[in-house]
Amino acid sequence: MISLRPYQQKAVDDVRESFRAGKKRPLLVLPTGGGKTICFSHITSGAAAKGKRVMILVHRQELLNQCHGSLGSIGVEHGLIRAGLTQDPSANVQVASVQTLVRRLDRTPKPDLIIVDEAHHATAGTWNTVLNHWPEARVLGVTATPCRLDGRGLGETFDDLVEGPSVADLIEGGFLCKPLYYAPKQVDLSGIKTVAGDYNRHQMEERLDKPTITGDAVDHYRQICPGVPAIAFCTSIKHSHHVAEGFNSMGVRAAVLDGTLSDADRADRIKGLAEGRYQVLASCDLISEGTDIPVVTAAIMLRPTQSLVLFLQQGGRVLRPFQGKANSIIIDAVGNTIGPRGHGLLEEPREWSLDGAKKRKKNTALMTGPRYLSCSKCYGVFAPAPQCPFCGTVRELKDRSPEQVAGVLEQLKVDHEALAALRLRKQEQGRAQSLGDLIRVGKARGMKNPVAWAHHVFNARQAKRSA
Repeated sequence: MISLRPYQQKAVDDVRESFRAGKKRPLLVLPTGGGKTICFSHITSGAAAKGKRVMILVHRQELLNQCHGSLGSIGVEHGLIRAGLTQDPSANVQVASVQTLVRRLDRTPKPDLIIVDEAHHATAGTWNTVLNHWPEARVLGVTATPCRLDGRGLGETFDDLVEGPSVADLIEGGFLCKPLYYAPKQVDLSGIKTVAGDYNRHQMEERLDKPTITGDAVDHYRQICPGVPAIAFCTSIKHSHHVAEGFNSMGVRAAVLDGTLSDADRADRIKGLAEGRYQVLASCDLISEGTDIPVVTAAIMLRPTQSLVLFLQQGGRVLRPFQGKANSIIIDAVGNTIGPRGHGLLEEPREWSLDGAKKRKKNTALMTGPRYLSCSKCYGVFAPAPQCPFCGTVRELKDRSPEQVAGVLEQLKVDHEALAALRLRKQEQGRAQSLGDLIRVGKARGMKNPVAWAHHVFNARQAKRSA
């Protein structure tokens, strides 16, 4: 049996404690690559050992395969429910495609526990239909991003937030790879409308599906990380085909991954990336969740998004460690990190709640912004100065306004000490359990009114616990 890492064991224990405290629907939050599947597989094993029926809901074939493998690795007997297949229907544990299960509810035994994988989708109609069909069942949601694609919270579906370690914590512990960020000049996104909380897809495609932008992406890949396994996130299926063609034309082995492929072809192309038959997979929305390819090193962002969920899901694909993989690489060609609507760094501290993600405060101590310049020689990013502090190249300051043309590559310089300081502040606040402890923290931070701040934090905690 695969043993849990200490933080995974704590997450499992915290979920069980939530149920013991009377919560019916806790939501477990672990970053992409943190081992959500193995955690809920162990919870499933414990429930099955007590004779409980468990239903695990997924929405993609890749996720079903992942759950199947994880349960098998710890010896949990289980059945599978998906289109064209019902395997071992008498087993107490079932892994089900939610799209198939919703059509078989009346002939499916009632579960005691329902586990919702990628639970940020749980508010959708199909998921709600399943959950409402068995209102007495306990429900466990698991996700790396506990809010909807449009940023709204999941409090209507879940009643307790169980948070595991952050991305930064897992990087520090060696469980995820430290990312390096590169950003060319931003593509001009002005005039693109917002539809359902994100950029209009048709307008995005028109703006980004251009040879000059694709050519830049190929050049940046060949310059920064030639030959490493990479995923290019595109705006549409047509765009992904053009991107793959652009890479192939320059001698980089690339293929498209889209919803028109059969399950077998999709699996073969993902396997081909892991085995080296392909160096780049160009995809539209098919590798943002549930695709575990640890060897993948680079994410090439060619799809701008206002959705924090989508940004974190895509960037998280390349953070898993692998033998010989020193760092992961984020090539952001569309301003998803430092653009006007950028989400910051993957490892940046984030405050989650069942009401949704709090708006990220702009913090220039953590990341370089448009006011910074890139060295023409080493591509290091620094505040305007006549000389590069990294390699000593003397340069003139130039206007860096965004253009939709081939741009100079910029590497983001991250102040990791500032990130660590923010984590310590969050941990310090978390350890302060009493009102008096919080007041002392506020005074130590030099706040104008530490007592009012302490009361605000203390009351918010009490309200959350009693919700």
